[in-house]
Amino acid sequence: MQELPTFATVEDVQRALYALDYIADRPLATAIFLALKRRKPLLLEGEPGVGKTEVAKVLAGILQTNLIRLQCYEGIDVSTAVYEWNYTRQMLHIRLMEASGAAQHQEELKEIFGPDFLIQRPLLQAIDPANAKPPVLLIDELDRSDEEFEAYLLELLSDFQITIPEIGTIQAKEPPFVIITSNRTREIHDALRRRCLYYWIDYPTIEKEFSILLARQPQAPEQLARQVCAFVSELRSMDLYKAPGVAETLDWISSLLALDQLELVEGPVRDTLGALLKYQDDVLKVGGSDLGKLIQKIKGAFRS
Repeated sequence: MQELPTFATVEDVQRALYALDYIADRPLATAIFLALKRRKPLLLEGEPGVGKTEVAKVLAGILQTNLIRLQCYEGIDVSTAVYEWNYTRQMLHIRLMEASGAAQHQEELKEIFGPDFLIQRPLLQAIDPANAKPPVLLIDELDRSDEEFEAYLLELLSDFQITIPEIGTIQAKEPPFVIITSNRTREIHDALRRRCLYYWIDYPTIEKEFSILLARQPQAPEQLARQVCAFVSELRSMDLYKAPGVAETLDWISSLLALDQLELVEGPVRDTLGALLKYQDDVLKVGGSDLGKLIQKIKGAFRS
């Protein structure tokens, strides 16, 4: 088993995250530090686009290990998340045995339910004893899955083992680092929450979002970045169907930079709202007659 980078303090984690352009305040860095030190799953909740999934991606980077991602959805099952048998290969093997006259031997037939015919899905990949390093396992948007699948995760998160009837129990030599995300479209059950550390990632402050923009878009003029952060902050205080997250802020400033904008100007702002807002009602509401006033208000605040 290869050695993993270790972190002595919360500040070490903050610096490692920052080195990969992820700006984390101390409470989030503390949650990550404890998850690493105690090898407990970390459940991250918050609005879409605030950086929950990115935590797992950056964590894999700083640990220099693989990221294994399981994207949850309604109806996800064992064959998608854990394992399934390679039926095509099994059938070919049976036909070869029939052709060689070996099909009558029960021991030969048992081979088709061995490891060589098993297709590993993300959960089984994450606890594979053959892993050179424990990976980061991202269970993304768990709230989209069914409660039955959530219950299936309990064995994995308790003992980091999975039972396959035809083979037996497979257990990780070293537990993976588990990040679970939820947008709270439904409540995650208490039994699973008890197995996790928990942190709520909120929308960032204007100053924190400004730091994120400069880290991710270092070519952006500071004036534009500050105006964008202030504009997005105003939008989050409005009654919108879906307020923009940090991901949308980054997408929007990239669009403005592609149009060679150095500051907020009503025309380009109106034309690029589709990078920031994802519902037509929100686009119409923000892009209405008061858009120019909002832009002037933001510019005036920075001039004063």
